[in-house]
Amino acid sequence: MNKPAPVINIAKLPKLPRQKHQPKLLEIILPIASATFVIVVGSMVILLVRRKFRYTELKEDWEIEFGPHRFSYKDLFHATEGFKNKHILGAGGFGKVYRGTLPSTKLEVAVKRVSHESRQGMKEFVAEVVSIGRIRHRKLVQLLGYCRRKGELLLVYDYMSNGSLDKYLYCDEQTLALNWAQRFRIIKDIASGLFYLHEKWEKVVIHRDIKASNVLLDSEMNGRLGDFGLARLYDHGTDLQTTHVVGTIGYLAPELVSTGKATPLTDVFAFGMFLLEVACGQRPVNSNARENQPLLVDWVLEHWDKGLLTEIVDTRLQSNYNVGEACLVLKLGLLCAHPFTNVRPNMQSIMRYLDGDSQLPELTDTDMSFSLLSLMQDEDFDPYALSYLSSKTSVGTVSDISGGR
Repeated sequence: MNKPAPVINIAKLPKLPRQKHQPKLLEIILPIASATFVIVVGSMVILLVRRKFRYTELKEDWEIEFGPHRFSYKDLFHATEGFKNKHILGAGGFGKVYRGTLPSTKLEVAVKRVSHESRQGMKEFVAEVVSIGRIRHRKLVQLLGYCRRKGELLLVYDYMSNGSLDKYLYCDEQTLALNWAQRFRIIKDIASGLFYLHEKWEKVVIHRDIKASNVLLDSEMNGRLGDFGLARLYDHGTDLQTTHVVGTIGYLAPELVSTGKATPLTDVFAFGMFLLEVACGQRPVNSNARENQPLLVDWVLEHWDKGLLTEIVDTRLQSNYNVGEACLVLKLGLLCAHPFTNVRPNMQSIMRYLDGDSQLPELTDTDMSFSLLSLMQDEDFDPYALSYLSSKTSVGTVSDISGGR
């Protein structure tokens, strides 16, 4: 202990274990592989979440009874390739319509996407959509079913290969213009469909949006009335309750604007405007305000009063039409679009007039002494604003429909 410390013999110390050096390649690959794994897992999670939200539907217990009439959003999404713009058939105030092919049945359909914000009355609205889907008539476009998402409603119809009538009425290409025989047949087709809706089916169905863009043409150019998204139905012998005003500017009956009460005669008024539109090739509201007459019905009425009805027949026909039938359509259009409901005929009488089974009553100066624009001004319509509205402008929303139920 009290002696000098001996010198340490380093040679006798145990040797340290040899340290293994990791290959440089592994040092590079391992972090990259770890990062890739995290990215792949994260991407899969994101894709699964996005997939879940992409096909999320809104389903409630009361929809169980409507199950057979409900389409899955996933099927409609794939049918339209994700609702791509190239599949758009048309667009209006209530949404866009897409062409699609259902993946399971290969059936071609038209899918209308409508926004809705109000849940009030949605059950009743869907119930009516399903009820209307039970209607089978060769002059009506079949409503196949529906699908619901948050803030969105999708209505599924049979696809009509030749599109809507307005495409042919207002086309610039002469080759697409309809001849008179085709127009008259389409008019009778729509009258037949409306007659069935108003008087022949188990309930009274009021379409509420009759216009050229809602008349679709099948492969044989037969007319079919479509787009039942605004339709209302009720039992025969009962009155429809007052609801919100919905429809298209130019086709709205004056009493509908003031009372909000839709009836078969408000459909007759819109059908009258449709008759004038088809015969004249002009929209119900003319933004150019020809001869200071922005409303087509007043313009036709003025020419009827002067005995010049044949001068307002669509010039695209190049005077190649049946004069008797054209005058019948124009006079019937004026009668149907009369501002007073007691003057308008019902659809059964209209069918008899068009088929030649009954003679159209003579229109007297007393009966036809009206200006629809003046009457509409009395209902607080602004004639200057009205002259700038096109016939495609719609009023109301699906929220209005459901809210009025």
